[in-house]
Amino acid sequence: MDKEQVLQIFRDCGAMLEGHFILSSGLRSPVFLQKAKVFQYAHQTEKLCKALAERIKAEVPGVTKVVSPAIGGIIPGYETSRHLGVPALYTERVEGQFELRRGFEIGPDDRVIVVEDIVSTGLSIRECVTALRNIGANVVAAACLIDRSGGEADVGVPLISLIDFKVPAYPADQLPPELAAIPAIKPGSRGIQGVK
Repeated sequence: MDKEQVLQIFRDCGAMLEGHFILSSGLRSPVFLQKAKVFQYAHQTEKLCKALAERIKAEVPGVTKVVSPAIGGIIPGYETSRHLGVPALYTERVEGQFELRRGFEIGPDDRVIVVEDIVSTGLSIRECVTALRNIGANVVAAACLIDRSGGEADVGVPLISLIDFKVPAYPADQLPPELAAIPAIKPGSRGIQGVK
């Protein structure tokens, strides 16, 4: 699956939004990829995650578990794990820190990949990787559908992305005039109660 095919799925689902958006990182952008609009269509989500699973198999063979940061990573993590034929787990925030809960277990011989939806700064993956390493997990890589950073995000492990799609993002006090003239909205999930 190439870049244009991935972006066309987002367009077809009404998931490529233009305006003034506050990203979960706090940065501002004229483009927001509302992946939840894609994830409501199982057949589109399957196409993306199957392609991501194929890339993972080629680049990091032998993965035994997928772990995703809640909330955004749960659906792509689950669907990607289905195509890898391995269990899907997820971390949740407890007092601001990611933890494995719900009886999820990772053994010393597991080869874990963290799967996320979209990476901008890589913060959620870094925090998830840290939480997993703190319990002794062998995190071999991370993967995402779209890397908005264009390969610049440091997630603490090798990052496999279905595509790179560099979109400008600015600190709130360094907005270009055309973006500053538009009211900002925050469509992401990080502000949801219990998710930071």
